[in-house]
Amino acid sequence: MAEEKQQEEEVELPFPLAPIVRLIKDNLDEHKLVKREVKEEMDIWLGKMCAKVSQKMNESPYTTVGLPAFREAIKKYEDIEEFKKEKERIVASLQKIKLDCDSLIRDLDRKFELEE
Repeated sequence: MAEEKQQEEEVELPFPLAPIVRLIKDNLDEHKLVKREVKEEMDIWLGKMCAKVSQKMNESPYTTVGLPAFREAIKKYEDIEEFKKEKERIVASLQKIKLDCDSLIRDLDRKFELEE
């Protein structure tokens, strides 16, 4: 009875769990433990990502899916890091502009104070 319940609770995972767990642990501090639910959810999520990328590659009109189609399919996921860097660069530029504006406002205030 207990075995049946345990088998019902087991989820059908798209990938073997061991390589995924190895990758997770390689990127965590040594003292951290990973709960089984996290391992399984990572496996499921990777399966969904694989399906999305495959669907995007399927949009290609060619009968063979090559590396260019794969690169195009993963482009939006790879570009996320670039978008973050671009956002940081823009925010830094805007902060400099804000500092320049504040400086100009102070200069104007000083100039008009002297004239009064």
